[in-house]
Amino acid sequence: MHIVDVAEFYAPLGGGVKTYIDAKLAFAASAGHRVTVLAPGPEDRDEERPGGMVRYLAAPAIPVDRRYHLFAGVKRIHAALDALAPDMVEASSFMMGAVAVASWPGRAPKALVLHADFVAQHPQTWFRNLLSPRAVDLGCFWYWGYLAALSRRFDRVVAGTRWMQERVAREGGIRAAMVPWGIDLSLFTPDKRDEGLRAELLGLLGLPETARLIVGIGRHHHEKRWPMLFRAVARAGREVPLGMVQLGDGFDRARVERAAAAAGNVRLLGHVADRELVARILASADGFAHASRAETFGLVASEALASGTPLVLPDAGGCSDAADPAWGESYRAGDEADAARALVALARRDPEALRAAAIEGRRTRVISTAEHFARLFALYAGTLPPASDPLAAGAEVAGALDVPLAGAGAAAPA
Repeated sequence: MHIVDVAEFYAPLGGGVKTYIDAKLAFAASAGHRVTVLAPGPEDRDEERPGGMVRYLAAPAIPVDRRYHLFAGVKRIHAALDALAPDMVEASSFMMGAVAVASWPGRAPKALVLHADFVAQHPQTWFRNLLSPRAVDLGCFWYWGYLAALSRRFDRVVAGTRWMQERVAREGGIRAAMVPWGIDLSLFTPDKRDEGLRAELLGLLGLPETARLIVGIGRHHHEKRWPMLFRAVARAGREVPLGMVQLGDGFDRARVERAAAAAGNVRLLGHVADRELVARILASADGFAHASRAETFGLVASEALASGTPLVLPDAGGCSDAADPAWGESYRAGDEADAARALVALARRDPEALRAAAIEGRRTRVISTAEHFARLFALYAGTLPPASDPLAAGAEVAGALDVPLAGAGAAAPA
């Protein structure tokens, strides 16, 4: 099967979308499929990869983050799709790339893969001090109406977390198949815990080995809400010996740096390109904390859980799929005081029992990238059994359109 992924937010220095699509290319190479990624970039360029290629089409950069570009129209995308003659076409944004796929007259089936939550990323972040998230959702009826109309032009809509599946069903009446994202279980493993690395990181924070080490990973973008989380870490650190290291970079760096400096017990490590080192840091921490309610993948929380690391997560957004009281604490999204409470509660729990529960969570709650793409490609090939409809009379949204894999070794996120 030849799949063309029109990926508007794929970039060489990108975050979760890049990680996901690179894994898709690798799976295609091993499974005998071919994936072509159509992405906007600074110039026209083809980049051959095992499993397919990335074809960049020259497009203008986003002014606030020049790592990313946006398609300027549909004609060149249509021409590329005509030339590539795919068996399946994916769109992974709600912007021009998705409009181009929806309007392409080719016969290949089309799938809209939900890679972003625009309302949570932007309006809910901009107005967080003025309006409740629910009020913002209601005020953004125009966006949900647009997304619903767009989704009807696709043969399939795919969500990677139950949170996102339920959200689009509730706000836009959109029927989405839930194909849980997978991660590299050979890379992220509890066996990579390194007490020496843990002591070194605590030393950077000026803390003894008896303190709790928390790690956070993600871009320096406003929707990640790092300043709020850093203030919560500072408050928690006044009650228990605790500090945080954060991995990432981005256009909001200056504000994130100021927040880290003000906290006192937060150290920024910048962008860490070495994935092996990222895995070692995750496995060596005593907890992983996140603050964004705009996640659609929630990959980094699953990577932490797969590393045997307890979690402190907001109760909204894709990361919440990984939450469980057995191996962590949840808090009200955006609530600094409640986040601090959750951090303190985690620090006061038995670390060995927490870690044992997280390792069990790795077995029951996390699947591999191969399992995810096997499910996704089977969905595209039409070889999956029928699934329930979240919007049918009497049906519960929570049971909606889950995509099973016969013989899968791990359960889908609950």
